[in-house]
Amino acid sequence: MTHPPNAPAAPAARSTAQAPARPAGVPAQPSPAPGAAPPAGQSAWAVGRERLRVATTTEPGRLQILGAVLALLVVAFGAVTAFQVGDRTTAADDVVSRSQPLSADAAAIYRSLADADTTAAGGFLAGTLEPAESRARYDRDIATAARLLVKAAASTDGSGESAREIATLNEQLPRYTGLIERARAANRQGLPLGGAYLRYANQQMTSILLPAAERLYEAETVRLHEDDESARTWPFLALGLGLLTLAVLFWAQRRTYARTNRVFNHGLLAATAATLTVLLWLLAAHTVARSGLDNARTHGQESLQALNTARIGSLTARANELLTLVARGAVLTEDGKSDKYEAEYTSSTDTLTDALATARERADDDAGRVPVDEAASRTAEWKQRHKDARGKDDAGDFEGALGRIVGPEDSTGQSFDQVDAALDRALAHEQTEFTRAAGDARDALTALPLGALALGILGAAGAVLGINRRLSEYR
Repeated sequence: MTHPPNAPAAPAARSTAQAPARPAGVPAQPSPAPGAAPPAGQSAWAVGRERLRVATTTEPGRLQILGAVLALLVVAFGAVTAFQVGDRTTAADDVVSRSQPLSADAAAIYRSLADADTTAAGGFLAGTLEPAESRARYDRDIATAARLLVKAAASTDGSGESAREIATLNEQLPRYTGLIERARAANRQGLPLGGAYLRYANQQMTSILLPAAERLYEAETVRLHEDDESARTWPFLALGLGLLTLAVLFWAQRRTYARTNRVFNHGLLAATAATLTVLLWLLAAHTVARSGLDNARTHGQESLQALNTARIGSLTARANELLTLVARGAVLTEDGKSDKYEAEYTSSTDTLTDALATARERADDDAGRVPVDEAASRTAEWKQRHKDARGKDDAGDFEGALGRIVGPEDSTGQSFDQVDAALDRALAHEQTEFTRAAGDARDALTALPLGALALGILGAAGAVLGINRRLSEYR
């Protein structure tokens, strides 16, 4: 069977669409391949850097970078302000609610212990049967000291000087009270051994307990000064960042005006207003806080220190005055020339007088000066009565001297109680003044951290919206 020969292969199909003719004089352009990869040998970092360079050479790219920088600066200013002011608010709150109350409690511990020792000596001198009022006062002082020690232990750190002093006080206080009970038991039986126990108890008090209480007071006072300094330190980082942010915002608005001839950009204006508000608020609040802390230190803290020194002097003087009669010259000074307790009484009354003069100078109103003046007047009366009592004792009139020391009227005991009552009123007044001034300082800073954060976020949003407004003009 024969077949017709195969037809020759058809020529390749030509495209029905003809390429448009190229105008004369235009050279042929190679068509770029879609999705072409970066040139060989060029890294992704180099490509990114090139794109950033291209972006910074166009106005939309510059505006995007400027918006990001402005938003970051405003938010950073708000956050740094919130952090630094929050730290100072915490320190101011510690001054009001922790360190100063602990300092006051430490002073109260000292006073309670010294008064208990004084009361025990006075009850011993009253005779074989201690007065019920004296016993109740002693028990109240010991209970107060124990309660404040528990409070101090719960409020201080588990380590440090304060903790060591509290441990010493907790350990030695039961030993002291045990010695006092032995002295009382011997005294009720009319045994001379009671006086020896009382002097030994006083030695424990003056050489161990009271020095530990004084060191506790000093440690808490140091912490009070540290908290006070932390609260009053200027937040220089926040202030500097705020000024930098304002400068950049003003520059950005000037730049916008120079390029568009528009006076205001509402978004940038809002960001500037928020930043300026935070900066002025920071300056005003910290100025008020420092002023309050200055008042608390000058008219409260320093007055309290002087009054506490005066009270310690009065308590020490009273204890030594009583022990002068208990010892009857059995304890001499190191040079063996004079009575030890009488010499310490003189030193303590000198401390009392000097501290009252200092407290008088630091009192800033009549409510503070009047009780200090009364304490000074009663102290002078006390010294004169003590001089009369010593004259009777030196003349061999022990009963007459005893009546001038512990008697119900015209005695040094009455003068001591009047001095103590006047100091108590002065301390209460200065404590109120301190708490009010320090509380005002803390309150001036309380709302600023949250306000700074909120205004920082609003300011950043305003900056972004203001820049986006300019970017929309290029679309």
